[in-house]
Formats: sequence, C-alpha cells, structure tokens
Amino acid sequence: MQFNSLVFIIFAACFFAVWPLLRARRNPRWIFLVAASFLFYGWWDWRFLFLILASGLIDFFAGLGIERFARHKRPILLLSILGNVGSLALFKYLSFATGTLNWSLRLLGVDAQVPVTHLILPVGISFYTFQSMSYTIDIYRGELRPTRNVFHFFAYLSLFPQLVAGPIIRARDLLPQLESARPTTETQRWEGLRLIVLGYFKKVVVADTLAFSVNAAFAASSPPDSACYWWTIMVMFAFQVFCDFSGYSDIARGLASWMGYEFPLNFDNPYTSGSFREFWQRWHISLSSWFRDYVYIPLGGSRHGKHRAYLAMWLTMLISGLWHGAAWTFVLWGAVHAFYLSLERLSDWPRKLARLPGGRHLAVLAVFVMTVVAWVPFRARTFGETTAVLSRMFNPAHFDYALAHKLIDNNAVNVLLIMLGHQVVMYLGRNRVLEPLESRTGRLLEPVAVAVLILVCVFMRAPSSTFIYF
Repeated sequence: MQFNSLVFIIFAACFFAVWPLLRARRNPRWIFLVAASFLFYGWWDWRFLFLILASGLIDFFAGLGIERFARHKRPILLLSILGNVGSLALFKYLSFATGTLNWSLRLLGVDAQVPVTHLILPVGISFYTFQSMSYTIDIYRGELRPTRNVFHFFAYLSLFPQLVAGPIIRARDLLPQLESARPTTETQRWEGLRLIVLGYFKKVVVADTLAFSVNAAFAASSPPDSACYWWTIMVMFAFQVFCDFSGYSDIARGLASWMGYEFPLNFDNPYTSGSFREFWQRWHISLSSWFRDYVYIPLGGSRHGKHRAYLAMWLTMLISGLWHGAAWTFVLWGAVHAFYLSLERLSDWPRKLARLPGGRHLAVLAVFVMTVVAWVPFRARTFGETTAVLSRMFNPAHFDYALAHKLIDNNAVNVLLIMLGHQVVMYLGRNRVLEPLESRTGRLLEPVAVAVLILVCVFMRAPSSTFIYF
C-alpha cells in the first residue's frame, strides 16, 4: 500500500478504530501490530512476506544466540549479516552485478556472457534489512538486550508506518516504546495530525506537481538545449526528492504519534546547510547516522589518522550511493558527495568563506548549487544522460530563458518559487518565524492552517505518483 492511495486511507481508518481496544494488552497488541503490518506490506505482493519473515527470524534467533553463546557471538553475527546482505545482493544487485560483469567481459574482448536474471525488487528491502541488522549488531556490542518474544521483535521490524521507506528506527529506541500501554495524549494526537497533513501536502501538492515537469524533461526524445531550462528542472528535482521523501517521513512520524510512539526527525531543512558536513547531519538523518555508526566508524572513522578517515568516508559514501540504487549513476552520486566532503575537509572553505561579510549566506548558496549538480546522476538513468544534462547546464551560450519559460509548467514554477521562498524564510529567521506560532494567537490559528492544508491537498493535488524511494 502507498500512503497516497484510497486503500491505505481505508486500512488506516480500520487500524485506528481497533487500536485503542488492544493497545493496553501486551501480546494482543504486538500480534495486532504484526498482522496489520504484514497486511500493509503483503498488499503489494504477499509472496515477499516470506522474505521479511526469513530476514527477521534470522536476526531474532541470532540475537538470542549472541547473548546465550557469547564465546561464539562473532560467527553468529557474521551469519546474521550475511543473511541480510545476501538477500539484498540477490534481489537488488544480482542483475546489476551480472550486467557489470558482462560489460567488463565485452571490454576485454571476451565473447562469453553470463545470463542476466531480473528479479522483482521487494519494496522496502533496503530499509528493513538495515533495521534488522542494527538489532543484532547492537546486541553484539552489548548496547541492547534481545527480546524473547517473537511478536515483540516483528512489531519492531515490520511496524507499517516506517516499514517501506523509513525512518530507520533503532531497536534500542523502538522496542522500549512497544512495551508501553499508555493511551495517546491530546498533544500526540494533534502533533500526529499536523505531521500527516504536512506530509501529504509535501507529497501530493509539491512533489507530484514538480514531478510532472521533471519527468517530462528526462523523458523528452530531444531535450531542450537551454541552461536555464535544465537548472530550473534540476532545482525542481532537488525539491521534489526532498518533499517526496520528507513527506513520507512526516506521515510515518504522524501515524506513529497517533499510535503513541515517537519516531525521530528525519529531515531538518537540509537545503539551508552551510557545509556538506552539516547537510548530511540534516538530510535523511536516520540513514546518515546508520552509515556513520555501522559503516564509517567500524572502518576506522577518524581514529586512525587522516588517510584512514578519508578512505572510510569514501567507502561509506560509495556504499551509500549503491544502497540508493543498483546502478553506477548512484555510485557516481555517492562519489560526488565524497569529493565534496573531502574538498571541505582539506580546505575548510565553508568556515573561511563564512568569515567574510555575507560569507555565511554565500556558503549556503554554494552548498545548495553543488547539491543540485550532484542530483543529476541521481536522477539520470545513464552516464550518457548525466553528461548530456550537465553539458547543457554549464553551457552559458545557450541560456535561453524564453524557451525555459515556454516549456516548463506554470504550476510547477509557482510551487518552486513558494519552496524557494520558504527555504529563504526558514534560513534567515527560523526561530523568529516559529515564535508567533507558539503564542496563544498562533495556537488558535494553527488548526485553521491545518484545515487549509487539507483543502489544498484535496483540491490542488497533482496526478498521483509513487514515492521516489519505492
């Protein structure tokens, strides 16, 4: 099920009608959560329920084994990691690996070719395998005690709000919350509604409106040769992917709040960052912190000198790129960000620039522009398409504003201008902007604002499209 579908609205209404009756009872609560989550996930293709079951059972018993057989905890952890990475490799990277091998063989002049097998990619596999792995790794490190109730574990692993596209929740954060039977408070219910409405607005109004123009640009048989056009399209895509993914996270956090649970903030105005280090502390926070704790630090982090730190950072970013998609364009996207971070560490340019008058503003603008450039290989389907788009973006001789204005949908332009204005306001005075909302008048007006957003979502929504991270 997708959050922006009628069937999900019906599912959620049924779930929250039954939830208050069961949440006070421990085992029935967990069984109900697992059953509802499996229905949510299996609605797409019930056969892949066996995959999440297998992945979860491996880590459930691995966690128990690590605690009981402490002398053998390393091989048990290795089996757990191999099971999770193996399922990812099989379903997500098998055709990519065989395709790359065949390309290499052709390059070497070898006639032999390996048959390419195309498997259907299960929705959310990249998210729940990482979440499941963190459970056993934390037990191995002594940071978590394993649960002995299989329904408690699967309620954590498969909880439907975050199952398909995050945020990636750590077991040490969510398992204790699942033990709670306290009824939701009025604050939680209101916060949940506010987040859900905001998330839907980001997705169905902003992201889907921008997607229309972005998809048309990349689907064109003869793309326009206009720098203005392609810069506008790529800035649109920057906000499309942000609103699409952060919108999903907001809806997930809101649903969790209605259930009485708290999910961490996943996006914190990343386009107002003054450095790439800050950007990755604000963008997809749950994934960035996962890679930091389970990839970068185990590779050595910054504990073994600068050269080891650079190597660990490059490997982490390349793996992050490959995690996002089984294509070399995603690896290139990771490499571009690794280059940005390396340049930043070597030169410390954001801090030096910030010392100049207006330098902080220039640093934010520079990071945003460089981020937009990095989005090109993320959105492009091939290296050829990547170079074609970049060559048009950096060809000032063909700026052609009139052509861009003619080809780009006016609704998308209006949405883009609103988003740019919002980012500027949030950057220049976030605290001053939020201050009136915390006053008595602001609290009275907030329900009106939420009601207006609901009407906007209903009457100004764009044609529905799937979430990007699906």
